[in-house]
Amino acid sequence: MFAIPSFESARVLVVGDVMLDRYWHGDTGRISPEAPVPVVRIGDEEQRLGGAGNVALNLARLGVATTLIGVVGDDAAAAGVRALLDQAGVDASLLVSATHPTIDKLRVMSHNQQLIRLDAEQSFADDGAFDTARLCALFERELVRTDVVICSDYGKGTLQDVAGLIERARRAGLPVLIDPKGTDWRRYASATAVTPNLGEFEAVAGGAEPELAAAAQALRERLDIDALLVTRSAHGMSLFSATGHLHLSAHAHEVYDVTGAGDTVIALLGAGLASGQDMEDAATMANLGAGLVVAKLGTASVSPEELRRAVRIRHSEDRGIIDADGLAMLIGEARAHGEKVVLTNGCFDLLHPGHVAYLEAARELGDWLVVAVNDDASVARLKGAARPINPLEHRMQVLGALAAVDWVVAFGEDTPARLIEKLRPDVLVKGGDYNVLEIVGADTVLAAGGEVRVLDFIDGHSTSAIIERMQRDAGAPD
Repeated sequence: MFAIPSFESARVLVVGDVMLDRYWHGDTGRISPEAPVPVVRIGDEEQRLGGAGNVALNLARLGVATTLIGVVGDDAAAAGVRALLDQAGVDASLLVSATHPTIDKLRVMSHNQQLIRLDAEQSFADDGAFDTARLCALFERELVRTDVVICSDYGKGTLQDVAGLIERARRAGLPVLIDPKGTDWRRYASATAVTPNLGEFEAVAGGAEPELAAAAQALRERLDIDALLVTRSAHGMSLFSATGHLHLSAHAHEVYDVTGAGDTVIALLGAGLASGQDMEDAATMANLGAGLVVAKLGTASVSPEELRRAVRIRHSEDRGIIDADGLAMLIGEARAHGEKVVLTNGCFDLLHPGHVAYLEAARELGDWLVVAVNDDASVARLKGAARPINPLEHRMQVLGALAAVDWVVAFGEDTPARLIEKLRPDVLVKGGDYNVLEIVGADTVLAAGGEVRVLDFIDGHSTSAIIERMQRDAGAPD
């Protein structure tokens, strides 16, 4: 079961094209008499990190220890970049070019719409723009204190020796992730993963649907790349690796602005790998984060809380039958957000109105209700060889369809003691006239600071009575 990891011990090194994104916000109320263009009365000005800076910001907001290497000019835009990096807690090593300006993109916005973008830039690939040997030296020095390397290539010249950086990082045993630019991907050979959008991928590999998978695998093998994560806008993402093809559906409910979404994708992929996730889980998290960030205006990032909330929403949409390991992860997510998990258990052989009322009452005691169900063998041991009437699969299916029930999990022992020890619910509920200390698992829940509740059953309803009535009716003469 997928879950958001802890990022506290993760360390990521970002190297690439650093940019400053500026936004002028204002109202438009008339057309200029000089030309058929709107007149914008500027109100607020906003500055954000772009390019490799935005990748670093995304990582830092997750709680990842982030180092950034890049190039800026000797100008006011560079001061803005440094201030934003300091504010985010990014450890930045920025080389200063005496001949080239900081890459600066100004967007004029009105009523949440972008009217025009003005770019001030000059390629750092020009001879003498900066000291490439010094950048490589800074890079090599940082490799000893990182877990993952991200190369953010916007084609502005900072990564003119990206092949050398990849070779150094792989020699150090580190995974290298590439956000690519251009059509010559030979310089990315031997990288761990490359994260193009669909247009960038097709420009290099060809292979539109349905040949996409074959083209991706051929390109991956030709360049000795472990994985390709192709972002496909409203169609989600596709991960191609030696183990095959994984498609991840899009999670965005509304696309507001795709600016910087690729930065979020590669940042989350790197953060996941640095936190111990495998490539598939890291890609799943990146896909989830992309759905969040495109619902925001401008270059943006996501927090661990937003990711965990999105996971919980996704799991709540997938409510129903689940295994114990997956359920333990969900309960951990719920507890991290201060939510209360209620657990009850039983055979639930023939579901009747008494069961429904009992489960609705149990659900009122918390935010989530888990129903643990005896499997068929344990029901037979407890109730006799003629039971259960309904097999486990059918009992769980019916329980999962009830509005009060969030998740249904099976257990094979005669009691749920081991399952309760694993899940540690906040509230343990049992129906009947039990003494609390007689309830299986009560000691575990109470010791963990939880509570144990006993609920009354509704009179006149019981599975045994229903079975006896069915048997009498079956034996009655015509």
